[in-house]
Amino acid sequence: MGALDGKVAVVTGSGRGIGRGIAMLFAKEGAKVVVNDPGVNVDGSGGDAGPAQQVVNEIKAAGGQAVVNTDSVAEFAGGENMVKQAVDQWGRIDILVNVAGILRDRMIFNMAKEEWDAVIATHLKGHYNTIKPASVLMRQQRYGRIINFSSTSGTLGNTGQFNYGAAKSAIAGMTRVVAKDLGRYGVTCNAIAPGAATRMTQTVPDSARQLRSSAGITGAADTTAPARQSAFGGLREPEFVAPMVAYLASDDAWNINGWVFNVSGGSVSVAHHPTAMRTIFKPGLWTLDELDDAVGAVLMKDINNPAPPREDVEVPGRDIPARPLA
Repeated sequence: MGALDGKVAVVTGSGRGIGRGIAMLFAKEGAKVVVNDPGVNVDGSGGDAGPAQQVVNEIKAAGGQAVVNTDSVAEFAGGENMVKQAVDQWGRIDILVNVAGILRDRMIFNMAKEEWDAVIATHLKGHYNTIKPASVLMRQQRYGRIINFSSTSGTLGNTGQFNYGAAKSAIAGMTRVVAKDLGRYGVTCNAIAPGAATRMTQTVPDSARQLRSSAGITGAADTTAPARQSAFGGLREPEFVAPMVAYLASDDAWNINGWVFNVSGGSVSVAHHPTAMRTIFKPGLWTLDELDDAVGAVLMKDINNPAPPREDVEVPGRDIPARPLA
């Protein structure tokens, strides 16, 4: 028996990349899978049922059960439809995995409203559109697993991803809230911040990679790093993300709820919740002069600016040394 034997899962964006790897492993572990993918291009244009159908064909050829769904997660009706399809086909929904996404990278001062709206609709609104209908049923049946997809673009910040980073940061926060809303009903909600080479990451310009690298964003969950940067060869292939997702979807993970996991190749880490790192305090109202002393000398001591101004930019105060605390 597999770890997901008899479970019914919806996996969005599972026609390619990370989602495909998850759908394939779920089926191998005994789950029945709704393979959702509208087959759009990385920028959200177009549409083709082929990718989802190919995954379904592979699952069936291996003896598993799967059906195609080509609805868009950006539409509320799309989220409802894929959940309804799972219930109509197999009687319930046990697992929801939200992988679907697009990129429209642009510096904030160049970003068009349409580029903002499209990414927010697919990622952030897309998570709501699937979680809402799934949560109603999971609450009623007193069981469920929801696995969302965040990113270090949201938790740490990536140059040129104002839209994507905003959505992914919100998804991390959304995950923690859903975990608290549904945990009492036997439903868990966690998130993955993946590091893998996919067709999405291949569209990131080299200039953006260099900026992000210089900013120190080269960690395990950096989705902008190409596969060749791994010291272990193919470990950044998207299939390496799937096992942790399958574990979180299993009964063994019943008490893991509300966490963000960085998963890249053979590396799996759990991220801290955002908490206070340092604190300054006085029993009264701070003056600006006091804050000038305390912030520089204590609160932000030895903490670097992730994107300091270039040398040719005139910065008032750049040459003023930090004053010691009185």
